[in-house]
Amino acid sequence: MKFNPANEVSYRARLAARYLEEAEDALRRRDYRGAVASSQLSTENSAKAVIALFSIPSWSHDPSHELLEVLHMLPENMRRLAEELAEIARQLAPEHGRTTYGEPVKRLTPWDIYDEESASEALSKATRAQEIMNMILSKMRT
Repeated sequence: MKFNPANEVSYRARLAARYLEEAEDALRRRDYRGAVASSQLSTENSAKAVIALFSIPSWSHDPSHELLEVLHMLPENMRRLAEELAEIARQLAPEHGRTTYGEPVKRLTPWDIYDEESASEALSKATRAQEIMNMILSKMRT
């Protein structure tokens, strides 16, 4: 399959949007594990949408280092936003494993770990990640 940057950017942006919708819905249903899981995936794909402007994103759940590697290719006035997006992705990346496996050493399932506060915090970060992605993509398309 040939890499088409425009298609990859659009695909990742759509994933980010849908996972954010799922996170919001999960929080409304008090599915705190689901809200955090979907927030992490939304953030991951927000970062990967920006990365895809310049290269093929990896399969990593922590694309923060990849985003920082392409930072110099962004307009100077977008770099601080991209750094913020990378930091959010770095912060939420560990939640992929925790929402899937919990904390086995402590014998905590994923449902034991999260509460409304942690889910709301993850959702807030994912919302900010998507805002940043949208600002960068909008600037790069003009």
